[in-house]
Amino acid sequence: MAHLLHIDSSPRGERSHSRRLTREFVEQWKQTHPSDTVTYRDIGRNPVPHVDEPWIAAAFTPPEQRTPELWEAIRISDQLVDEFLAADIYVIGVPMYNCSVPSTFKAYIDQIVRIGRTVAFEPDDSTNVYKPLVLGKKMFIIEARGDSGFQPGGRYEKMNHHDPYLITVFGFIGITDITFIHVENDESGGQKLADSIALARAKIAELV
Repeated sequence: MAHLLHIDSSPRGERSHSRRLTREFVEQWKQTHPSDTVTYRDIGRNPVPHVDEPWIAAAFTPPEQRTPELWEAIRISDQLVDEFLAADIYVIGVPMYNCSVPSTFKAYIDQIVRIGRTVAFEPDDSTNVYKPLVLGKKMFIIEARGDSGFQPGGRYEKMNHHDPYLITVFGFIGITDITFIHVENDESGGQKLADSIALARAKIAELV
């Protein structure tokens, strides 16, 4: 039995392609794997806080030395990290905003990439100072794009800071088994968008 963490980061409702397809992915997954469990988090509609100075002080203070104020400053982050670590599989909707991820999702990443929780910092080991702590997980990322051509060799390849960033930051904490599902041409609409959605749905069915 596996546990899924389902995350949406789009602020859109029913107009969101990433939301609709993450929901379809999870529904199909539950039909195929009925014993698996799911936790859902909507950071598009319920954003998490940005990192601030009390957060930094708490994160880099040993737990036994934290004051009640520091514990409160890190409380939400601890909840998010615990939830993240409890999952075996991640299904995440992350649209492309201005060549990268939405600020809501960046704030989430900053909350869960934590020294001592999801990555270790060992400065005495000169071969690898940072060591990932989140191992053996699988991630599916459903991304909606306004246009097409962001893939390797495409006309906008150099503008795609979305996929490389997510591969880098999740790889930093140990998640390297990442599959992307793209929906493109939202701004064009029409048949181009319909064809892209159909391809994404076919890929979801194949992956599930």
